[in-house]
Amino acid sequence: MKAVTRTFLFLFIMSTPFLNPSKGSSPTPPKDIIKESPAAFDTRMEWWRDATFGMFIHWGLYSVPAGYYHGEPVEGIGEWIMDHAAIPVAEYEEFATEFNPARFDAEEWVRIAKNAGMKYIVITSKHHDGFSLWDSKVSDYDVVDSTPYGRDLLAQLRDACEEAGIKLCFYHSIMDWHHPDAQAPHYPDYNSHKVNPEFPRYFENYLKPQIKELITRYRPHVMWYDGEWIPEYTHEMGVGLYNFNRRLNPDLIINNRIDKGRQGMKGMNSDDRQYAGDFGTPEQEILDGTSSFDWESCMTMNDTWGYKKDDHNWKSAETLIHNLADIAAKGGNYLLNVGPTAEGLIPEPSVERLAEMGAWLRVNGEAIYATEGGQPYHEGDSIRYIRSKDSATTYAITLEWPGSTLSLEHVHPRAGGQVNLLGHDKPLAWELQAGTTVIHLPPELQAPGNRPCQYAWTFRIED
Repeated sequence: MKAVTRTFLFLFIMSTPFLNPSKGSSPTPPKDIIKESPAAFDTRMEWWRDATFGMFIHWGLYSVPAGYYHGEPVEGIGEWIMDHAAIPVAEYEEFATEFNPARFDAEEWVRIAKNAGMKYIVITSKHHDGFSLWDSKVSDYDVVDSTPYGRDLLAQLRDACEEAGIKLCFYHSIMDWHHPDAQAPHYPDYNSHKVNPEFPRYFENYLKPQIKELITRYRPHVMWYDGEWIPEYTHEMGVGLYNFNRRLNPDLIINNRIDKGRQGMKGMNSDDRQYAGDFGTPEQEILDGTSSFDWESCMTMNDTWGYKKDDHNWKSAETLIHNLADIAAKGGNYLLNVGPTAEGLIPEPSVERLAEMGAWLRVNGEAIYATEGGQPYHEGDSIRYIRSKDSATTYAITLEWPGSTLSLEHVHPRAGGQVNLLGHDKPLAWELQAGTTVIHLPPELQAPGNRPCQYAWTFRIED
């Protein structure tokens, strides 16, 4: 969140050894509180707030069936095919023998993200199906030990990100349909209210050791958890796991799905003080307004996260750019997903839209990165306001071309201050009319081909 008001969000509780894996006992609450000052929290979150725009990557064995099982299409999102088609564990494991992403090029993926203006990448280290994209020493159910490809995907992506100055981050599923101590009795009915008594053993002896591998070996900047809704995962486990992560890397940023506070797809905690986690996670939606709690909207370009070959319902570049402007104006981050194929290719419609977003950001990026949500953040349906950190500048982003004049009620330039259209090399004339700022746009800009960009336009106002 880049809103003007930033609050201290939660208390951190140090985890202590609290599980007896052999007996599957319930954890006892951690005791000692770690106190982080608001200033320390802001320092830890600064790069993430400034970044604003990141790439989500859902990739795993589910890209092999690509939405089909036994030749028939399976309804629902692609990465849930194991659950939605009730594929037995042993049969699903066979997809590993077909997973051979010979066309994967980590440097190309990072280039696509960087050219799109994305500052960080969050990739699924392990999704709910339990398959790992790195060379795990905890399990052989991974890309090195179980596939013909036999190479560590996360290591390649880490190296490419470090070379390009992109921050690499990991999604990791708390629930696991493959591991016997976590999978039953939910699979395939993950909504079951029964509790698996062996889950604490999985938590202590499998989940945490794999997380330790990821944090110590690959140095991610964010750990992005999911699957926290299963009944055997508790608030006490969430607090303990949060502290386990932060002890491994005190600078690590962690989403709120590590704990139990998320309220549905809207993604925000019901009580900022009670639950662990550094930011909220609205899914497939954007908050209606601003929030004092940091947040990041994760969204798809089509209808699915993991690759599904029949999903051609692509959002337009215009919609994606408008989403980005809306999210930035409300003080959030935009995590936009791609679902690569089993061969290792990002689908071309995703690449095309990301290229258009990058072209727009090369003109308008100063209004998006390292800025703060506007107060107010909008005027009507088609204008979004964003503020510079020093509060000396307001950016008014218009989602529709305004014509020959743009009238703004909420922003007034200072006396002698300039108004500029980003990408246009001359200041614009402006005047105050009965308390309304009226900006005059020259005739040459009325032809679409003469405008500095498409889809949305940013006016820099010195106020």
